[in-house]
Amino acid sequence: MSDTSPDADVTSTELSDIESIDTEVELNESAVTDAPASDVSSPRSTTQLEEEGDIAADYIEELLDITDLDGDIDIDARDGRAYVSVNSSQDSNLRLLSKPDTVNALQELTRIAVQAKTGVFSRLILDVGGSRQTREAELSALVDRAVDRLEGGAESAALPSMSSYERKLVHDLVAARGFVSESEGEGSDRHTVITRA
Repeated sequence: MSDTSPDADVTSTELSDIESIDTEVELNESAVTDAPASDVSSPRSTTQLEEEGDIAADYIEELLDITDLDGDIDIDARDGRAYVSVNSSQDSNLRLLSKPDTVNALQELTRIAVQAKTGVFSRLILDVGGSRQTREAELSALVDRAVDRLEGGAESAALPSMSSYERKLVHDLVAARGFVSESEGEGSDRHTVITRA
Protein backbone atom coordinates (compact mmCIF):
# COMPACT_ATOMS: atom_id res chain seq x y z
CA MET A 1 0.00 0.00 0.00
CA SER A 2 1.55 3.28 -1.03
CA ASP A 3 0.29 6.80 -0.55
CA THR A 4 1.29 9.11 -3.34
CA SER A 5 -0.27 12.27 -1.87
CA PRO A 6 2.08 15.24 -1.38
CA ASP A 7 1.62 14.94 2.39
CA ALA A 8 2.94 11.35 2.47
CA ASP A 9 6.52 12.14 3.44
CA VAL A 10 6.86 9.50 6.16
CA THR A 11 8.83 6.41 5.17
CA SER A 12 8.06 2.94 6.50
CA THR A 13 11.16 3.15 8.73
CA GLU A 14 9.94 6.43 10.19
CA LEU A 15 6.47 4.97 10.67
CA SER A 16 8.03 2.04 12.51
CA ASP A 17 9.92 4.49 14.74
CA ILE A 18 6.69 6.37 15.49
CA GLU A 19 4.95 3.10 16.33
CA SER A 20 7.78 2.24 18.74
CA ILE A 21 7.27 5.57 20.50
CA ASP A 22 3.54 4.82 20.77
CA THR A 23 4.34 1.36 22.19
CA GLU A 24 6.72 2.90 24.73
CA VAL A 25 4.01 5.35 25.79
CA GLU A 26 1.45 2.52 26.07
CA LEU A 27 3.82 0.49 28.25
CA ASN A 28 4.35 3.46 30.54
CA GLU A 29 0.65 4.35 30.82
CA SER A 30 -0.01 1.75 33.51
CA ALA A 31 2.93 3.03 35.52
CA VAL A 32 1.58 6.57 35.59
CA THR A 33 -2.15 6.08 36.13
CA ASP A 34 -1.58 5.39 39.82
CA ALA A 35 -0.55 8.98 40.66
CA PRO A 36 -2.07 10.10 43.97
CA ALA A 37 -5.14 12.28 43.57
CA SER A 38 -3.42 15.08 45.49
CA ASP A 39 -0.79 15.30 42.73
CA VAL A 40 -3.47 16.00 40.13
CA SER A 41 -4.94 19.06 41.84
CA SER A 42 -1.95 20.51 43.68
CA PRO A 43 -0.53 23.72 42.21
CA ARG A 44 2.71 23.27 40.30
CA SER A 45 5.75 25.45 40.90
CA THR A 46 7.39 27.28 38.01
CA THR A 47 10.37 24.91 38.28
CA GLN A 48 8.07 21.87 38.00
CA LEU A 49 6.28 23.40 35.01
CA GLU A 50 9.59 24.16 33.32
CA GLU A 51 10.64 20.54 33.92
CA GLU A 52 7.39 19.39 32.27
CA GLY A 53 8.12 21.72 29.36
CA ASP A 54 11.65 20.33 28.97
CA ILE A 55 10.41 16.73 28.97
CA ALA A 56 7.68 17.60 26.47
CA ALA A 57 10.16 19.45 24.24
CA ASP A 58 12.46 16.41 24.21
CA TYR A 59 9.54 14.16 23.25
CA ILE A 60 8.36 16.51 20.48
CA GLU A 61 11.91 17.02 19.22
CA GLU A 62 12.35 13.26 18.88
CA LEU A 63 9.07 13.04 16.98
CA LEU A 64 10.14 15.86 14.63
CA ASP A 65 13.47 14.09 14.02
CA ILE A 66 11.75 10.79 13.23
CA THR A 67 9.32 12.42 10.80
CA ASP A 68 12.02 14.66 9.33
CA LEU A 69 10.11 17.85 10.10
CA ASP A 70 11.79 21.13 11.04
CA GLY A 71 10.55 23.21 13.92
CA ASP A 72 11.70 25.52 16.67
CA ILE A 73 10.44 24.65 20.14
CA ASP A 74 9.60 27.32 22.73
CA ILE A 75 8.71 26.56 26.34
CA ASP A 76 6.76 28.82 28.68
CA ALA A 77 5.25 28.35 32.14
CA ARG A 78 2.23 30.47 33.08
CA ASP A 79 -1.20 30.16 34.67
CA GLY A 80 -0.29 26.83 36.26
CA ARG A 81 0.52 25.14 32.95
CA ALA A 82 3.51 24.42 30.79
CA TYR A 83 3.12 25.72 27.23
CA VAL A 84 5.14 24.15 24.42
CA SER A 85 5.04 25.80 20.99
CA VAL A 86 6.47 24.36 17.79
CA ASN A 87 6.98 26.84 14.96
CA SER A 88 9.03 27.04 11.81
CA SER A 89 10.54 30.22 10.42
CA GLN A 90 10.93 28.67 6.98
CA ASP A 91 8.55 27.11 4.51
CA SER A 92 8.07 23.76 6.21
CA ASN A 93 5.74 20.81 6.11
CA LEU A 94 5.06 21.41 9.81
CA ARG A 95 1.52 22.27 8.68
CA LEU A 96 0.95 18.50 8.51
CA LEU A 97 0.97 18.46 12.31
CA SER A 98 -0.96 21.70 12.85
CA LYS A 99 -4.43 20.32 12.13
CA PRO A 100 -6.62 20.59 15.28
CA ASP A 101 -7.24 16.86 15.74
CA THR A 102 -3.56 16.10 15.19
CA VAL A 103 -2.47 18.75 17.71
CA ASN A 104 -4.92 17.39 20.31
CA ALA A 105 -3.65 13.83 19.77
CA LEU A 106 -0.02 14.95 20.00
CA GLN A 107 -0.83 16.94 23.12
CA GLU A 108 -2.32 13.85 24.78
CA LEU A 109 0.67 11.69 23.81
CA THR A 110 3.03 14.38 25.08
CA ARG A 111 1.13 14.63 28.38
CA ILE A 112 1.42 10.87 28.81
CA ALA A 113 5.16 11.03 28.07
CA VAL A 114 5.57 13.78 30.69
CA GLN A 115 3.48 11.86 33.20
CA ALA A 116 5.60 8.75 32.59
CA LYS A 117 8.73 10.71 33.55
CA THR A 118 7.32 12.75 36.46
CA GLY A 119 4.64 10.44 37.85
CA VAL A 120 2.24 13.39 37.95
CA PHE A 121 -0.64 14.29 35.62
CA SER A 122 0.35 17.08 33.23
CA ARG A 123 -1.93 19.86 32.00
CA LEU A 124 0.53 21.14 29.40
CA ILE A 125 -0.70 22.88 26.29
CA LEU A 126 0.87 22.11 22.92
CA ASP A 127 0.72 24.52 19.99
CA VAL A 128 1.96 23.55 16.54
CA GLY A 129 2.32 26.20 13.86
CA GLY A 130 -0.07 28.66 15.52
CA SER A 131 -2.90 26.15 15.76
CA ARG A 132 -4.00 27.43 19.18
CA GLN A 133 -4.35 31.02 17.94
CA THR A 134 -6.41 29.75 15.03
CA ARG A 135 -8.63 27.78 17.42
CA GLU A 136 -9.01 30.80 19.74
CA ALA A 137 -10.24 32.85 16.77
CA GLU A 138 -12.72 30.08 15.91
CA LEU A 139 -13.96 29.98 19.52
CA SER A 140 -14.33 33.76 19.54
CA ALA A 141 -16.50 33.59 16.40
CA LEU A 142 -18.55 30.79 17.99
CA VAL A 143 -19.14 32.91 21.11
CA ASP A 144 -20.09 35.90 18.92
CA ARG A 145 -22.76 33.79 17.15
CA ALA A 146 -24.08 32.54 20.51
CA VAL A 147 -24.25 36.11 21.87
CA ASP A 148 -26.12 37.16 18.71
CA ARG A 149 -28.69 34.41 19.40
CA LEU A 150 -29.09 35.64 22.99
CA GLU A 151 -29.47 39.22 21.86
CA GLY A 152 -32.06 37.98 19.35
CA GLY A 153 -34.21 36.64 22.19
CA ALA A 154 -32.91 33.15 22.91
CA GLU A 155 -32.91 32.18 26.59
CA SER A 156 -29.60 30.32 26.40
CA ALA A 157 -27.06 29.15 23.83
CA ALA A 158 -25.29 25.80 24.14
CA LEU A 159 -21.95 25.34 22.45
CA PRO A 160 -20.55 22.00 21.22
CA SER A 161 -18.54 19.83 23.59
CA MET A 162 -14.86 20.76 23.90
CA SER A 163 -11.80 20.28 26.08
CA SER A 164 -11.46 21.91 29.50
CA TYR A 165 -8.83 24.29 28.11
CA GLU A 166 -11.15 25.41 25.32
CA ARG A 167 -14.07 25.77 27.77
CA LYS A 168 -11.84 28.01 29.94
CA LEU A 169 -11.12 30.18 26.89
CA VAL A 170 -14.85 30.33 26.13
CA HIS A 171 -15.69 31.32 29.73
CA ASP A 172 -13.17 34.19 29.48
CA LEU A 173 -14.56 35.32 26.10
CA VAL A 174 -18.14 35.19 27.38
CA ALA A 175 -17.29 37.18 30.53
CA ALA A 176 -15.52 39.82 28.45
CA ARG A 177 -18.76 40.27 26.45
CA GLY A 178 -20.82 40.72 29.64
CA PHE A 179 -22.60 37.36 29.62
CA VAL A 180 -22.52 34.33 31.93
CA SER A 181 -21.43 30.79 31.07
CA GLU A 182 -21.18 27.47 32.82
CA SER A 183 -20.05 24.01 31.84
CA GLU A 184 -22.62 21.21 31.74
CA GLY A 185 -22.49 17.51 30.96
CA GLU A 186 -19.98 14.80 31.75
CA GLY A 187 -16.85 13.48 30.08
CA SER A 188 -16.64 13.96 26.33
CA ASP A 189 -20.14 15.54 26.34
CA ARG A 190 -19.08 18.41 28.61
CA HIS A 191 -19.97 21.71 26.94
CA THR A 192 -20.59 25.38 27.72
CA VAL A 193 -23.99 27.03 28.02
CA ILE A 194 -24.18 30.82 27.74
CA THR A 195 -26.92 32.96 29.31
CA ARG A 196 -27.55 36.63 30.05
CA ALA A 197 -25.91 38.09 33.16
